[in-house]
Amino acid sequence: MNTLRLQFRFLVPLVLTLVAAAYLALPLLDSVTLRWFSRDLTLRGALVTNTLSDSLAAALQEGGDLRLQGLFIRAVQDERLVAVGLCKLNGELLQRSAAYPMDLGCAHARELFAEVVPKLPLAGGMVHVGVHPVMVEGSHQADLVLLHDLSFVERRSQDTQKYLIAFMAALGVIIALITVVVAQLSWRGWVSGARALLRGEGLVTPLLNQRELAPLAADFRERLRDLEDAYRRSLDREDHWDPERLRALLRSQLRGDELIVVSNREPYIHEKGDGGVVCKRPASGLVTAVEPVMRACSGTWIAHGSGGADRQVVDRQDRVMVPPGSDEYTLRRIWLTPEEEQGYYYGFANEGLWPLCHVAHVRPVFRESDWEAYRRVNERFADAVVAEARSEDPVVLVQDYHFALLPALIRKRLPRATILTFWHIPWPNPESFGICPWRNELLEGLLGSTIIGFHTRFHCKNFMETVDRNLEARIEVEHSTITSNKQTTLVESYPISIAWPDEAERAAWPSVADCRSAVRSRLGLPADHKLAVGVDRFDYTKGILERIHAVERMLEKHPDWVGRFSLLQVAAPSRSELDEYKLFQQRIRQVTERVNTRFGRPGCLAVYLLAEHHEHAAVNELYRAADVCVVTSLHDGMNLVCKEFIAARDDEQGVLLLSRFAGAAAELTEALIVNPYHVEESADALLKAITMPAPEQRERMGNLRITVRDYNVFRWAGRMLADAARWRLRERIEARMQRPSHD
Repeated sequence: MNTLRLQFRFLVPLVLTLVAAAYLALPLLDSVTLRWFSRDLTLRGALVTNTLSDSLAAALQEGGDLRLQGLFIRAVQDERLVAVGLCKLNGELLQRSAAYPMDLGCAHARELFAEVVPKLPLAGGMVHVGVHPVMVEGSHQADLVLLHDLSFVERRSQDTQKYLIAFMAALGVIIALITVVVAQLSWRGWVSGARALLRGEGLVTPLLNQRELAPLAADFRERLRDLEDAYRRSLDREDHWDPERLRALLRSQLRGDELIVVSNREPYIHEKGDGGVVCKRPASGLVTAVEPVMRACSGTWIAHGSGGADRQVVDRQDRVMVPPGSDEYTLRRIWLTPEEEQGYYYGFANEGLWPLCHVAHVRPVFRESDWEAYRRVNERFADAVVAEARSEDPVVLVQDYHFALLPALIRKRLPRATILTFWHIPWPNPESFGICPWRNELLEGLLGSTIIGFHTRFHCKNFMETVDRNLEARIEVEHSTITSNKQTTLVESYPISIAWPDEAERAAWPSVADCRSAVRSRLGLPADHKLAVGVDRFDYTKGILERIHAVERMLEKHPDWVGRFSLLQVAAPSRSELDEYKLFQQRIRQVTERVNTRFGRPGCLAVYLLAEHHEHAAVNELYRAADVCVVTSLHDGMNLVCKEFIAARDDEQGVLLLSRFAGAAAELTEALIVNPYHVEESADALLKAITMPAPEQRERMGNLRITVRDYNVFRWAGRMLADAARWRLRERIEARMQRPSHD
């Protein structure tokens, strides 16, 4: 039916155009026809005059008016001849028939006859005026005026119009029928070509010329991508993103489609405490970013259940509603054996991929047994996604390097799913990634995604170059797409962020003055003591060692600050089972002890190392109490500590010292940007931070707060989900075109 409608939309205008062309041609046709008949009547008049010449000459010689009158009466008996008049050469009307008009003189008749179409309107209709010489023995004796009836010309013109319109209509119908037949025969070819356009593949249709359709395909894809880019830029220009706007985007563009998040780390951990089961929120940048999105969008979060009391709070399907007390979304827990956790998480993910991607001067370790565990766990999470999916095309957000194989596994079982994979850590250059023995399997797994997101364009570039180096794929750099195994993947940067605190949340915070007083009182420090704070996991990529070296060098160069400045380093234990992490933690403790021995004073240490987990409220208190926040990552995807510090400083005071190797450095340009490997530069920046005047702090922090507020986590999620909505629409159009036609 759709095919016929499309054809009729073409055929009806075609027929109407032909009919209109016929009507427009009628005036020209009438003019040409009239000229033809005028020439015929002129020739006929000359013939009549020649026939009557002898009789007229005899009547003129005899002067017989009665004889002329009888001659005229017989002549006008011709049905086409209306009237006859005889004019002398001097212009006098000598004789006329009864129907000859009284006001038509000989001179006027000669003037009319000189026109292209000599015609004269009379009461009975239009007549043709002919003036013909009467010749007697070669001598011009008089002029015979003949008035011929033109009504038959009008009748024939009307008949011609009808025939012409009928002919054009019949021609239109014949053309239409031919078009319908050709369209029906070539419809499959057009559909195949359109599918190729949508998929971005080559045109291979037997009924269509590939060279003719290829420019159309390229132009179509170019215009579509221009529109997509313009739409994405319009999203970027929007200033205010919040949970309600994110929900509205889901309702309008994803129409309430199911949302599933997959990550290794769970957003809430249940542990056994003295008073029973205690629910905690783990220290994780991923959880900080994604958990507000789930609160806004609802859905299901699938994660590894690692808490000591996790099994006690789930139902028979291993589900529990979170957050506790508000029950805004479902947490589905996956249980791993100690062997699986050791191989998949500690082994392949954190001894292999983590140092590989961070280029952190720690040798990656790849074991066959770890790879097998990694592959099996990815398959188990794929099973969980399929089990939790209530539809054939859910939106699945795959989080981080623990699940590089998962997108392709989900794609195999849910081919209509929209899969967004966000890689929270850096992506190395192709040479570094080439170390991995299973690099092709990882890349193929990731390319099962609809969209792959990184923090920066630099990481996107590294990923595309890595694919280009290792796989057979079509890469369109200008549009950031990779096509492999008939699956097109968008590779895009989405700088992650945090949820900006609302007024109610800020109202519950203790004042900055109270926070400063409380923290210094716990440490036994005076009120005017300058305090820098660092908040990290105990990880060798976070630059904790370089940070302590910078503090040591600053106190060496400026001994007047000894006893007046301290670094408070919060280092939450992480991956302590791994040898590299154990050795790193031991080294940090040793260096901290050495620096405190050199520059510590009674009641005042140079470095306070708190190697324990802190709740969000406690960390927020430290942010508000500090004069400086130090983020010196050696290589980081984004690092949300700096954004959390900025959000906490509603007094617009405090200085952010930020590594140039953190993804956040591209956005937070008002921070003091340093190279953490350059100890002198970091030490000088630290001194500048603790001596910066309050007006400069206010100006810098004000601009930083505007950036973090506007580019919050809901904008990050909104851009990804809006891109997902566009790709889902494209896939649905393609699926609709692939359905067999019943027309």
